[in-house]
Amino acid sequence: MKITWLGHSAFRIETADAKILIDPFLTGNPGFAGHDRKMAADGITHILLTHGHGDHVGDTIALAQETGAVVLANADLAAWLGSKGVSRLEMGNTGGTVGFGSFTATFTQALHSSAQITEDGVSHALGNANGLMLHFEGEPSLLHMGDTDIFTDMGLINELHQPDIGLVPIGDRFTMGGAVAALACQRFFDFKHAIPCHYGSFPIIEQTPDTFVKGMEGLKTRVETPKVGVTLSI
Repeated sequence: MKITWLGHSAFRIETADAKILIDPFLTGNPGFAGHDRKMAADGITHILLTHGHGDHVGDTIALAQETGAVVLANADLAAWLGSKGVSRLEMGNTGGTVGFGSFTATFTQALHSSAQITEDGVSHALGNANGLMLHFEGEPSLLHMGDTDIFTDMGLINELHQPDIGLVPIGDRFTMGGAVAALACQRFFDFKHAIPCHYGSFPIIEQTPDTFVKGMEGLKTRVETPKVGVTLSI
């Protein structure tokens, strides 16, 4: 499995049979500035969305139209994307699993919000915020937590799915901060690898992963802090 952080909460996941973008906020993402959008989206087969905020939906509509990738989102967000011209859509909701041949995606709980402000200035709710639990054939399992705070049912997610890799928001203000994120990993998960995200992009959130890294010291989980655009092989 190859994992590339694209800044903020955006990731590219490559396996033998799939090339996936999660929360592809590329255009306008300060963390992705200076990197190649075309390369990040090269050959993608799937776009997976945790929730409906603009810094997660990002380039989904344009990329879906350019590449023909299948888009997975919660039912409300998927319906909204359909009204914007996205044609290849799969929808689900919290607890549901969608199969894509070589992998499955399960919508897990997250404590956050999900909405878009339209051109008329009105905020429209777009379903619940979620995490995404991915199981692959012959590859490590991966949990993108989405935007969330800590919650005790994280323990149930671990019990049900036993994720090997965690993509963990640490930026504070809109998600849990680094110290709380480290506590979540310690108390509720048994990750082999943890990759922090949702930091270093906008000035009002944490700029470095240092607090999270310090909080994870002494654990068997390997914390990876790749630079944007650098690919990890796991």
